[in-house]
Amino acid sequence: MKRWFPLGMALLVLGCLITNCAVVPETGRRQLMSMSVQEEAQLGLQAFQQYRKQKPVSQNTRLANRVRQVGRRLAAVSQVPGAQWEFVLFEDNEPNAFAVPGGKVGVNTGIMRIAQDDAGLATIIGHEIAHLTARHAAERLSQKRVAQVGAGIVGAVFPEANALNTGVGVGAQLGLLRFSRAHELEADQIGTLLMARAGYDPREAVAFWQRFAAYKQQKGSGSSLEFLSTHPLATRRIAALQAFVPNAMNEYRL
Repeated sequence: MKRWFPLGMALLVLGCLITNCAVVPETGRRQLMSMSVQEEAQLGLQAFQQYRKQKPVSQNTRLANRVRQVGRRLAAVSQVPGAQWEFVLFEDNEPNAFAVPGGKVGVNTGIMRIAQDDAGLATIIGHEIAHLTARHAAERLSQKRVAQVGAGIVGAVFPEANALNTGVGVGAQLGLLRFSRAHELEADQIGTLLMARAGYDPREAVAFWQRFAAYKQQKGSGSSLEFLSTHPLATRRIAALQAFVPNAMNEYRL
């Protein structure tokens, strides 16, 4: 009988977490959310400060100014309450970019050659701001909390079933990966809307991801299995964007 007390507590916690829902701006998707805007911003700022200690900031003034100018135009049409915007160009040959809650966006110098122009850069930064708009980082952390509670429930009922606990853990991880791929596609959509509202042609988003796919193929990194990847395959991503771009074009003004 002793095991039912922790089970009841775990179920109560799980129920409280599941009932905390939010709605993603622009798409209307309901999402699990057990973290406040202030809490996620604090975590994001800490992560960004740590990253800046590890990576050199680019001294290329011209490129850094382009990143800031494009970023500010996109931030002006975004919906990220309380964001303290900062757009930083890091000296790193890896073609990548990222954003953390609180309004901090990092762009690597390595992706600038794929961006080619301001519209390509707007695709990258718009995608990252879209992650903040949809609070994807907080949603991922909320999902992990539920997964941890779920594993605790199994442990409370079957403390001797180590193999079952392991299976639940792996299943939860794969489930979160699927959510991450959905987040990437959602960020693509929201990002093209931000591009359009900021005056960048959203059709250029398709061209950018085609260039990025060609780069990955050239480097031999374009054949990873989507099932175990946190990003959708290039063909799926480009097709989804091509289908969505007409919606973004409705908001595009030259």
